[in-house]
Amino acid sequence: MYTSFNRLGKNADEADAEEIIDMASNASFADQQKLVQENIHYQIKSFCTAMDKILLPDTNEPQESQSHATPSRSGLNFAVGGNGPTIDRPDVPERRPLKRTELSQRLKDSIGYTLDVKPSQIPHNEAGQGLYLNGEANIGAVIAMYPGVIYSSAYYRYIPGYPRVDAQNTYLITRYDGTVINAQPWGYGAEGRELWDGSIMRDMKPNTEITEKGSDWFWKMLGKPLQNSRMGSSGEILERRNPLALAHFVNHPAKEMVPNVMVCPYDFPLTEKDMRAYIPNISFGSAEQVNVRRFGSFWFRWGSRNSGSDIPVLKTIVLVATTALCDEEVLLNYRLSNSERRPSWYTPVDEEKEMELNQGS
Repeated sequence: MYTSFNRLGKNADEADAEEIIDMASNASFADQQKLVQENIHYQIKSFCTAMDKILLPDTNEPQESQSHATPSRSGLNFAVGGNGPTIDRPDVPERRPLKRTELSQRLKDSIGYTLDVKPSQIPHNEAGQGLYLNGEANIGAVIAMYPGVIYSSAYYRYIPGYPRVDAQNTYLITRYDGTVINAQPWGYGAEGRELWDGSIMRDMKPNTEITEKGSDWFWKMLGKPLQNSRMGSSGEILERRNPLALAHFVNHPAKEMVPNVMVCPYDFPLTEKDMRAYIPNISFGSAEQVNVRRFGSFWFRWGSRNSGSDIPVLKTIVLVATTALCDEEVLLNYRLSNSERRPSWYTPVDEEKEMELNQGS
């Protein structure tokens, strides 16, 4: 319950920690999940407020009049030579034109920390770039968001490179519920707030119906990647300068090193319109909900689509500090459960526990 401890503030002590542990042990798993989601949302909301204070110009600052500005034409409009009326777009408040580095520094001044990406201190050739916390963060703090394209299990075959999706992409992560996030299209972000469609985002319906019979057809189709339609999604206006949208650069600790963050699922409620631009994710496919159930390695549609909460959410991931951090590299236990596919540089943090996971998988 790191997030609960963090919410108590800097004055929290061991007695508070013991009380939180006692409360958690007496709460149901569902209640624990709900509390964690509330705590994370509280922190994300504070982060969004801090970003708005940095980026939104003061009301008494002179603003360029929009009424006489020449409407901009889209790339498609230029390509086809169209001269029709411009498409009405929702008003987007003007932001200060800060560079990513300047915005990152101002965020640190506001909340006490930001993130840097630079060569990792992990001693192996494949470590590459690492994620560093610049500043100080308390235990339980949400320090990073995992950006990119979100794939529900119904869209697995649209992940680039399927079925060997990780062969050329080391920026994939999977939630406990099977949701996959591909951070490769996000990269380091960009230098402004822009309409982002994830580069590979396409508007299509999941192919979850099996209309033919026969095991041969089933096994053949199960491993066949599906081609992306070119009828793309309209995307979302996202703040691509987001200083915390760099969780995909976190490395696994080397031998005799310990992780200092943990993965935590975060279901962002899409009803929070004012916060949406700071959530660095977009869902693949339509917003239509498809319920699926896992059998072994495979997923099947089941039940009603309208079960559960009526509030639409983005199924994202954040990194939460498991200890107080200060100007250091961020390390995450990858928990690679398949021992046969572990890379040579991988050293289990807890060999016994990971062996149990292997036996249970």
